[in-house]
Amino acid sequence: MNSRERVLQALQFEEPDKVPVTLAYERPDDLCVQFGKPGFIGKFRNDILAVKYRSAEPSPAIRKQYLHNVSDSVVVDQWGIGTIRSSTGESFRVLNPLADITTAEELDDYPFPDITEQSLYAHLDGEISEMHAKGFAVQGAMSQTVFELAWQMVGMEKLMTYFHTNPQFVNRLFRLITDLRITMACRFVEAGVDILRLGDDVGSQRGMLISPKIWREFLKPHLAMIINEARKSRANIPILYHSDGDIRDIIPELIEVGVTILNPIQPECMDPVEIKREYGHQLTLMGTIGTQSTLPLGTADDVRDTVARMCREVGKGGGFIIMPTHSINSDVPWENIVAFYAAVEEFGTY
Repeated sequence: MNSRERVLQALQFEEPDKVPVTLAYERPDDLCVQFGKPGFIGKFRNDILAVKYRSAEPSPAIRKQYLHNVSDSVVVDQWGIGTIRSSTGESFRVLNPLADITTAEELDDYPFPDITEQSLYAHLDGEISEMHAKGFAVQGAMSQTVFELAWQMVGMEKLMTYFHTNPQFVNRLFRLITDLRITMACRFVEAGVDILRLGDDVGSQRGMLISPKIWREFLKPHLAMIINEARKSRANIPILYHSDGDIRDIIPELIEVGVTILNPIQPECMDPVEIKREYGHQLTLMGTIGTQSTLPLGTADDVRDTVARMCREVGKGGGFIIMPTHSINSDVPWENIVAFYAAVEEFGTY
């Protein structure tokens, strides 16, 4: 059984030969290089690869009209979000291009990227076909789908305030972003991805960043629009939704709008076994191995025991893809990375 077959069978709530495994943002071979362990290249299984849209050039008007003539050292992305990094490169400050915009009407003049430009997605068909030929499952990655993108464009405090004082502005901004995301989502599906990845970090480790009521009013309808349109291209496309933190309050409604894979099930604030027990017949769980706890702070035996428990209790009946919940940072001992992969192979067999 190759990686793609393994993943697709797990997504059907069936037990493949092995529990599928992948990383959150890296590839295993890149991780080996990052940690200075070239001898391990090619030794770690990775069942899912990702493809992305290429980025458009930001409109020149953004620097002049919306970021107040910032210097060339400020990196501005296609959405107009500026980034200033510290001298060490370890921290950064975000510049919000819509910080001074106050009315919904003004948003219609903003130079959003032209994501219909063919050069941004022409590579998708070839990349996906090549990955499939090599036996990998492929996800189309479209994280920071609406909420995260919006607050980076507007500013977190302003967006949170506008939910209550200027809902017309928020709805208009969310709809403009959603229309672009719909185009991107449909193109991913048409190109043949096996999984469509959406997501916004709407949870903290103490609960929701915004109330379920606000999420329900402003975010849920736009998430539903994207999923509904993507499924017009392929009715059964698996939908992965990513949010860090404790989002138990909205899991039933994520299922309602069509989410079929939940990621990353952060164990520092949600018990993966409980989530499996309650929603395992409707959701594939993807993640569960903590990058704030087990991997950086535990011993190799702790990692081994955690992986064994997840494979045994969350992997039962399929519907499970094991992975670290976020990037593996330099504070993770290499021995724990090796232990993670070794344990997946030892205990992740059906």
